[in-house]
Amino acid sequence: MKVGALKRYFPIFVLPTLLCFLLVFVIPFVMGVILSFAQFSTIESVTFVGLQNYRLAFTATDGFLRSLGFTSLLALSVVAAVNLVALALALLLTRKLRMTALFRGVFFLPNLIGGIVLGYIWNLLLGGVLSYFGLDITYYASLGFLGLLLLSVWQLSGYMMVIYIAALTSIPKETEQAALVDGATPFQMLRFVKLPQILPSIAVCVFLTLTNTFKMFDQNLALTQGAPNRETEMLALHIFRTFYGRVGWQGVGQAKAVLFFIIVAVVSALQLYFTREKRERI
Repeated sequence: MKVGALKRYFPIFVLPTLLCFLLVFVIPFVMGVILSFAQFSTIESVTFVGLQNYRLAFTATDGFLRSLGFTSLLALSVVAAVNLVALALALLLTRKLRMTALFRGVFFLPNLIGGIVLGYIWNLLLGGVLSYFGLDITYYASLGFLGLLLLSVWQLSGYMMVIYIAALTSIPKETEQAALVDGATPFQMLRFVKLPQILPSIAVCVFLTLTNTFKMFDQNLALTQGAPNRETEMLALHIFRTFYGRVGWQGVGQAKAVLFFIIVAVVSALQLYFTREKRERI
C-alpha cells in the first residue's frame, strides 16, 4: 500500500481506538472533575457548591492527610526496596548459572496473582507467624506497614527484575570486556559501567513502582483494611470509603480523587524530569 493511501485511511484505523479512549477515559475524567465541585447522590441530583468539597477534604477529621502521609512513606519505602531487590535478582540471574530460566519464572509469578488474593495470602501468612508471638497485624500500625511493604516487594520485584534483565543483557559485551581489561572490580563495573547504561530502565522501574504503590487498593483492603483506627489506610481505600461510606459525601470523595490524581501526576512528572536530567549529564 502506498504512503498516500496510508495517510488517507489513517483516520479510519485510529477512530475506534480514539473513540474508546474518549468514552473510557477523557469523558469520565472531565465529568469527575466537574462533579468534584458539586454535591450529589446520583448523576441527576447535582448541586454545585464551588470549592466546598476541597475545603472539606482538607479540614474534615476523617484522615485524608494522614492517609496521604502513610501512602507517601510506604511508596518511598517500596520504591527503594523493590528496585534494590529486583536489581540484585537481575544481576544474579544474568550470570551463567543453572536453572536461571526457572528462577526467573518463579520470581515473576507473584505479579500474575490478583492483588486481593495476594492480600489474603499475606494476611494468612503474617497472621500465622504473628499469632505465634501473640501479635496481630490489625493491632499495630507498624506491623501493617511492614506487611504492606513485604507484600509489595514480593509482588513487584519479579516484574521489575524482568526489565532490569533486559537492560543488563543489552549492554555491549565490548564495554564490559574493556572495563575488565582496565582492571575494574565488580563494584566498579556495577557503578561505572552497568548502572549508567541501565539508567533509563531504572527510571521506568521507579515510575512503575511509585504509581503502583500510590494507587494500591485491593491489597490494602485484604491485608489490613486500614486497621488499627484507619492508621494503615492508604489513599485509594480512604477515597473509596469517603465516596461510598458517608451519605452526602460523594462530592468530597470526588474532590479527593481529583487531588489524588494531581498528586500522582506531579510526583511522576518530577521523578521523570530529574531522572532525565541525571541521564543527560551522564
